[in-house]
Order: sequence, then structure tokens, then C-alpha cells
Amino acid sequence: MDAYLEEELYDTLVYCIQNPHAIDFESKRNRTEEIGRDLFSDGGVDSMENMYYSIECRLRDEIHKDAKPYRSWWNGITPDWKY
Repeated sequence: MDAYLEEELYDTLVYCIQNPHAIDFESKRNRTEEIGRDLFSDGGVDSMENMYYSIECRLRDEIHKDAKPYRSWWNGITPDWKY
């Protein structure tokens, strides 16, 4: 499940980064939040941290963009996630 979610999260964040004014931007953002909730329910904050770290590295290496500003989209899933 995690590999599928990682690919979906990566694709969704790439889309959001490259298309910040797209009509479906909010639905894509909502999907990233759902992925965060799925990760948390499956493996807690550690699962979220591990996934996001992997995504940050991939985005930096593959499209030369920073994913850190998007970490805040998972705020509110758990009090332990504060970005």
C-alpha cells in the first residue's frame, strides 16, 4: 500500500507545484490530505515522516522543487504533526 500511496502523493504534489492555479488544485490538495490520514491510520506519525522525507528527496532530485511548504497540508491529522 505504501508504494502506491507514495507514487500517488508524488504525482499529486508535482501537479500542485507545477499547476498552482489549476481548476482542480483544491481536489488534488484534498487528496494529499487523505493520503496523510491513510498513512497515519496505518503507521502513525512515523509513517507520515518516512513518506514525506522520501517525497521531499524525490522532488528535490527529480524536478528541483522543495516539498517542505506542502507539509502543512497534513497539519490537523494529528497534534504531533506541526508544520
